[in-house]
Amino acid sequence: MFQNREGQRVPEVTFKILRDGALTPVTTSALFADKTVVLFSLPGAFTPTCSSSHVPRFNQLAPVFAANGVDDILCVSVNDAFVMDAWKKDQEAENVTFIPDGSGHFTRGMGLLVDKDELGFGERSWRYAMLVRDGVIEKMFIEPDKPGDPYEVSDADTMLDYLAPDAVKASDVLLLTKPGCGHCRRARAALEAKGVVYGEVSANLSMLRAVSDTPTTPRVFVDGALIGGAEELIAWLER
Repeated sequence: MFQNREGQRVPEVTFKILRDGALTPVTTSALFADKTVVLFSLPGAFTPTCSSSHVPRFNQLAPVFAANGVDDILCVSVNDAFVMDAWKKDQEAENVTFIPDGSGHFTRGMGLLVDKDELGFGERSWRYAMLVRDGVIEKMFIEPDKPGDPYEVSDADTMLDYLAPDAVKASDVLLLTKPGCGHCRRARAALEAKGVVYGEVSANLSMLRAVSDTPTTPRVFVDGALIGGAEELIAWLER
């Protein structure tokens, strides 16, 4: 079992972060002092669960965290600064601060550095999330100590449910679009005007017929349900 460090201060280390193309030292104090911070840590940049679920949902819910007093969301991984910078750009996760713990000093201090040698990874972080106020850990969600890479309690929704159980979460919005579609442009503009994070997939005729009653675009899905096209989306946004 991993040790729960609630009530303790975070380890004092200096990270090397890439800023304007140069490695820049940033201390733990600079990241946590006088702030309320959500930190989540994961096994590696560009890995499947981390890229498809862990980072995107924290990025999506960042405005809700901010509305409930969180100053910053940190993603920590035992990767170097160049890898973390490239991953942030690939994820388009502008609401999350990516922290490279290249030598594992922070993760080791948390007691959560694990051996992933069987995967060819070497030492990496166990998956966890925590709420930190002024450098003191208030709450930790550590994945259960079992084989593989469990992803059960360190997710953004679990953290938000602890921090603000009555908070209204962002809906999952997906657009199916085609190149040159004017109504698709209207749908994107409407979502962006409201600050709604959305996904987009360029769809072919077979895909559109498989999921909708019409091959026209856009087809808009909210929380897995088809609501219609651009007009229906605008009406949903107004509601």
